[in-house]
Amino acid sequence: MAPLVISVFRWLWLAQLVSNIGSWMQTVGAQWLLVGDDHAALLTALVPAASLLPVLALSLPAGVLADSLDRRWLLIGSNAFMALAAGVLALTVWTGTAGPAVVLVLTFALGCGTAVGSPAWQAIQPDLVPRYLIPSASAITSANINVARAVGPAVAGGLVAWAGPGLVFAVNALSFLSVIAALALWHGTPRSRGSVGMGPAIASGLRYVRNAPGVKRITLRAAVFVIPASALWALLAVIAHGVMGQQSGGYGLMLGSLGVGAVLGALVLPALRGRFSNNGLLVGASVLYGIAMVAVAFLRSLMAVLVTLVAAGVGWVIVLSVLNTAIMLTLPAWVRARSLAVYSLVFMGGQGVGSMIWGMVASVIGALATLMVGAALVFLGLVTMALWPLYRSTGRLDRDVAAMPEAMPDDVVPASAGPVLIQIAYQVSADDAEAFEQAARALATSRRRTGATSWDLWQDVGDEQRFVEQYSLSTWGEHIAQREERMTGYDRELERQTMALAAPNPEVTHLIRPEHMPRTDRGIAVADLQKQGASK
Repeated sequence: MAPLVISVFRWLWLAQLVSNIGSWMQTVGAQWLLVGDDHAALLTALVPAASLLPVLALSLPAGVLADSLDRRWLLIGSNAFMALAAGVLALTVWTGTAGPAVVLVLTFALGCGTAVGSPAWQAIQPDLVPRYLIPSASAITSANINVARAVGPAVAGGLVAWAGPGLVFAVNALSFLSVIAALALWHGTPRSRGSVGMGPAIASGLRYVRNAPGVKRITLRAAVFVIPASALWALLAVIAHGVMGQQSGGYGLMLGSLGVGAVLGALVLPALRGRFSNNGLLVGASVLYGIAMVAVAFLRSLMAVLVTLVAAGVGWVIVLSVLNTAIMLTLPAWVRARSLAVYSLVFMGGQGVGSMIWGMVASVIGALATLMVGAALVFLGLVTMALWPLYRSTGRLDRDVAAMPEAMPDDVVPASAGPVLIQIAYQVSADDAEAFEQAARALATSRRRTGATSWDLWQDVGDEQRFVEQYSLSTWGEHIAQREERMTGYDRELERQTMALAAPNPEVTHLIRPEHMPRTDRGIAVADLQKQGASK
């Protein structure tokens, strides 16, 4: 609980708790509006799908915005939009116009607000607490979501039974105001990262993830678990109503039990981290969750199902917390929001796509059979742990910026000029040649991760001890950013290890197309020469 001692983290955490409670109330109200429909299995599964699928389209642009704009104002705007959408949904219920299409469209709108704000919200967490508190902060943040999951559905079940779903949607609209108020009081440091366009910024984020083995492995583990695991969340309303004969209160208790289990999981996780590795925790939690899915498919006693769902909540939050902590500790600040957007695209988008798929499957083979298929795929996913576990170094590498400015003046070439070709000539003894090649190829991943669009290593035919590293970047500004803003301590160590195997002071050459070279005092600009030649 140490992060809660920090006032800014505490107030934002409490505000998010209020908002999360409202969001879980919203889920119960929306699904219960549709549970009596002839196509309930599909429609109720489409509710979580509608709220999560916007991530697929908006997550990456939202990540760029969060890396480029003041995250505080981005979050205020997204929460204001969600308050408006929830308020409109409440009005449609009170006016009798809330049909399935209206509910799904406005749920989709709420999902758009979440998709836009999520990368910024995740990216500010490391700015709120010291690095050594990030695992605790991640666990507490997961507990926040799951305390809300325990409280919100139970409260919503009672409110739906008493006053109908409209009141639930209205409460959710008001809950967003707590986040807006907390953000308005927090004076976060505005972020200015230049005027990189949306396309290049997305490309650099994707390039980073593609060349970051640890991030790719975390994202893979998220996809393998969340897609089959989402079957339980997608079909629980249909199982509660159609199989167990429960009303809104019973469904609220079932969702609340998942939340209680998640809170328990967050409480025991610190002790478990001291005894088990991240991979061990992922395996154990996935087994627990899969067993719970099977049990829910067979049990008919409400009390037995509630106990089973508590166990499922424990498994769910342990997987979520392990992966969230790993991704937070792995990412450098310059690309954090964009990379988190890719992770959210997989994790939240996987839930959305999974919910839609499971709803369609359940409309054909039934909810219980579909739940068993999902459980089987959870267990099948565990087999892949032997092939694709999290790396042992995940979350332990130095991700602090280790700037290395260029020796030449910043204004020698316009930032927009490009492409740029960098050549570095090394002299390497025959005894160190093999080790140098291995080190250079490890460095290549760093070059690509921090901005290089291509990389290659050459050996001089006339001098076997001369190696030339060659890599290109899209613009001169990208090259400057690579050296001054993006290289972390780990990247610098890879560079140091490579250079330690060669003679000191390798020859570095910067090449750019002639038309991008600036005018010099010694002659006519290249562009002017071209014009003169064209006029003859």
